[in-house]
Amino acid sequence: VQLQASGGGLVQAGGSLRLSCAASGSIFSIMGWYRQAPEKQREWVAEVTTDGSINYADSVKGRFTISRDIPKNTLYLQMNMLKPEDTAAYYCYAQKYSSGYWGQGTQVTVSS
Repeated sequence: VQLQASGGGLVQAGGSLRLSCAASGSIFSIMGWYRQAPEKQREWVAEVTTDGSINYADSVKGRFTISRDIPKNTLYLQMNMLKPEDTAAYYCYAQKYSSGYWGQGTQVTVSS
């Protein structure tokens, strides 16, 4: 199983970025994103299930959109109206039954 995240970068406040996470090795029941800012705990951001159920953290609701292309086995996170407090390393994760998998982080930096 491999999860390859990409799409991070430097953007000004109010801008947008789109993260991608390409998965291989299996089809997962749940896929989602966490983020971790320096010296802070990892924070759950959003997740989507194979039946289309979607949930967001309150801090990103209305600004971020998670989606999933099941045939391509790829997860996306469209991030709009970015704020400096969104600055973090973003990690995709995937879950199948009781097994969980993590991708490497992709850095998002939002300048004020």
